[in-house]
Amino acid sequence: MIRNLVFSAALFAPLAASAQELPSTPYLPLELATKAADAALKACAAEGHNVSVAIVARDGATKVLLKADNSGPHTASSATGKAFTSAAMGRATAGLAEFIASKPANDGLRDMDVRMVIQAGGLPVKIGKALVGGIGVGGAPSGDIDANCAVAGLNAIGASVEKL
Repeated sequence: MIRNLVFSAALFAPLAASAQELPSTPYLPLELATKAADAALKACAAEGHNVSVAIVARDGATKVLLKADNSGPHTASSATGKAFTSAAMGRATAGLAEFIASKPANDGLRDMDVRMVIQAGGLPVKIGKALVGGIGVGGAPSGDIDANCAVAGLNAIGASVEKL
């Protein structure tokens, strides 16, 4: 009898598994991440800025890091930190300093993770309404220029662009 139960369970288990609908999570494919990073790097290069561009996945893991020739030694960590911060917070890094300063209760955000960079140049990567990662640019003379290059990267892949 036990043998028949085990046999029946083994026989019908694949049917039960295939009848369930598995959840699908939106993600940022490497091909799109690379295309966005390349477009952002080229946008800054066209303006004469040697920058680094980082793309992180939703979990903060670096997917792509491009460092322009002659970019400063700090630009890679700056770009990666901005991308991480945007992915973690789901918003542009430009307004975070003001958001943190607006309420003493927000001050802990600065120390939440050592990888966070609270400077303009990081934007969330959203495909449709799904947050799938972050893009960060570091090394231009201002955070606004970094952010504009990041926008060029988002535009290249048809991602949603947050208001700067």
